[in-house]
Amino acid sequence: MIERYTLPAMGNIWSEQFRFETWLKVEIAACVAHNQLGVVPDDALAEIKSKAKFDIERIKEIEQTVDHETIAFLTNVAEYVGPASRYIHYGMTSSDKLDTATALQLVASADLLLEDLRKLHASLGELAKKHKHSVMVGRSHGVHAEPITFGLKAALWYTEIERQIGRMEHARESVRVGKMSGPVGTFSNIDVRVEEIVCRELGLKSAPVSNQVIQRDRHAEYLSAIALAGATLEKIAIEIRALQRTEIREVEEPFPAGQKGSSSMPHKKNPNLSERITGLSRLLRAYAATGYENVALWHERDISHSSVERVTLADASILLDYMLNKMDWIIRNLTVRPERMLKNLDSSHGVVFSQKVLLALTRKGLTREDAYKLVQSASMAVWDTDSMLIDELKRNEEVRKALSEAEIDECFKLDDVLKNVDFIFNRIGLE
Repeated sequence: MIERYTLPAMGNIWSEQFRFETWLKVEIAACVAHNQLGVVPDDALAEIKSKAKFDIERIKEIEQTVDHETIAFLTNVAEYVGPASRYIHYGMTSSDKLDTATALQLVASADLLLEDLRKLHASLGELAKKHKHSVMVGRSHGVHAEPITFGLKAALWYTEIERQIGRMEHARESVRVGKMSGPVGTFSNIDVRVEEIVCRELGLKSAPVSNQVIQRDRHAEYLSAIALAGATLEKIAIEIRALQRTEIREVEEPFPAGQKGSSSMPHKKNPNLSERITGLSRLLRAYAATGYENVALWHERDISHSSVERVTLADASILLDYMLNKMDWIIRNLTVRPERMLKNLDSSHGVVFSQKVLLALTRKGLTREDAYKLVQSASMAVWDTDSMLIDELKRNEEVRKALSEAEIDECFKLDDVLKNVDFIFNRIGLE
């Protein structure tokens, strides 16, 4: 991933240095296991532990000749260790080391992403509570529908991020799996106990069954969890972008001193970060699709998945980390304009209370069809004449036969909305 979207902690997990460090950790763990089983002598294990190192540039140099990254790595490590290196990679195949090491990277990445998700979850909870009763118009099809509160909108995001946390936790467990079962997964040249010892040493679970690789439905689940989290971030970003439009201006992305919105128009305050998050979420979905493609490999394995994963696992993890941090910054510093929300709510002249009037008329005995026609006729008059719905209703003889002025007035109050928002917040534990 390009540096622009790479934050240091996640970037480190997917660096060449960290990758080879995990490779070495896996190889040494296997030596420890073989030592416990009497295959590797104590003095050889001590020598391996004290001398095992690698040099990235040297690995690349060796790979130019052998055209095999694992062999290049093992050759380089052997240059440091000496004769005891004959016990390194004992009975293993490349994927034993590669897939087990990748699991360590994925678990470390998932832990960081879970930290990001929980931080955003908390920020959304604070935003929701702060604007629990900030009344605004709800929109369907982009058109004024009924009153809601901005806190309710934020609470919706809050609960969705909560579900994304659960998905990421599950995906973390799915990829927290190692293998030491050798070529084609039959333990033909390695003691079955090695896998258990290595995985315990590394904080992983043993794959119950494997062929030459850990099965890629696990990695597809991880990428799917990332893509779904990105989809929620896009959902929030699109809402911010829509509400920041000049005609609406109910919220605005943070715009720090010195920031410029346009190279040509000094007045512009654009939702740049939200647009960036929207765009990057498309990449996450594309990466998830490659995860599905990687599930089906030839027979006991091929390596068509390998080249893909060199890009996707790193890039998807790095991008979501970046997006979560940016969205958290947006949410914590979001400009919210409750007065503008009320102004926009009032701009549709009360038509957002039409269903309350409809139901009040049906309670008085009108059929739903007749009540609907009355309220729709009055509402269309509001759109056409710029009048107020409450006034149109009070001028309508058929409405006044069914409802008193006080009963009409009651339909235009927000008490029920606020009470029901309180109920919803209590149900999701946002107090």
